[in-house]
Amino acid sequence: MIERADQLVLNYVSKAADAAHGVLRADQRLDFTRRLRARIEEEVGDGRDARHVAKVLARYGDPVALVEREVRRLAAGGSAGPLAAPVAEPVAAPVAAPVAGPAVADGDTAVIPAAANGTRRLPPLVDDRAAPPGVRVHRRLTEEERGYGLPFAGLRRVAMSRANPLATGGRDARTIVKEHPRDAAALVILVLAALLVPFHLAPLAIFQVPVVVWALGAALVLFSENWNVRDRLLGIGAPMLGYSVGGVVIGGLRVGLEAGWQPFVTQFFDVSGTMFMIGTGLGVVWLGYRLLALEDR
Repeated sequence: MIERADQLVLNYVSKAADAAHGVLRADQRLDFTRRLRARIEEEVGDGRDARHVAKVLARYGDPVALVEREVRRLAAGGSAGPLAAPVAEPVAAPVAAPVAGPAVADGDTAVIPAAANGTRRLPPLVDDRAAPPGVRVHRRLTEEERGYGLPFAGLRRVAMSRANPLATGGRDARTIVKEHPRDAAALVILVLAALLVPFHLAPLAIFQVPVVVWALGAALVLFSENWNVRDRLLGIGAPMLGYSVGGVVIGGLRVGLEAGWQPFVTQFFDVSGTMFMIGTGLGVVWLGYRLLALEDR
């Protein structure tokens, strides 16, 4: 986790350095990135958890906004003090022309004019919350087209244990298991119950082994505080619903209405185990997704 936290800081400072490239002089850019990293390290302190670091960086907002503040400080002749995080997290986007006069076309590239001290100015930034309603709607529709706004878009984070933690807010499969070990154990036990069905193990007293294992996983789910009542009932009820209702429906369809009771019972027990496994898989997927989306509720 320490390596992932350090990578978060390095990625953020690198983005700030890239934003300052061509805008600040080399010595200014070096001094800016040095002070930025020192300030971040000071705020992070001993908490080297990736999620904590991601929250600290979120308070700094867009690195381009920090570069713009540095440009304004240099233009005003300010002293090089330690950098501080913005009071409110900005969601910034360049929308206006450069401050210092019109841009000069250089081929297909617009060159931002330099200030009096030789430092180029960035375009002014605005907060998205102050954008016109039409602009906000367009951005929301664009995010939905890319998959960011879809209900199950966050499910892909489960497999992103090697991804950039800044893109996932420090949440992936490993962090979820570490933060919710009992809930993760409950999901594993439910999966184990489904995997034991094809082995036809000897029953314990009058109970089949998969049912006993399922009951243990269901108990852990019921006593969890991270799922609401609906999620718990759906997660642990799906296997039993598949076993009973699925077995009746599929078994009835396979034998027909005139085959008699005994053929129906035979078909029911033939298909009910498979339906139990399918129901368990659906329940575990739902519980896993809801656990992943815990912070979005």
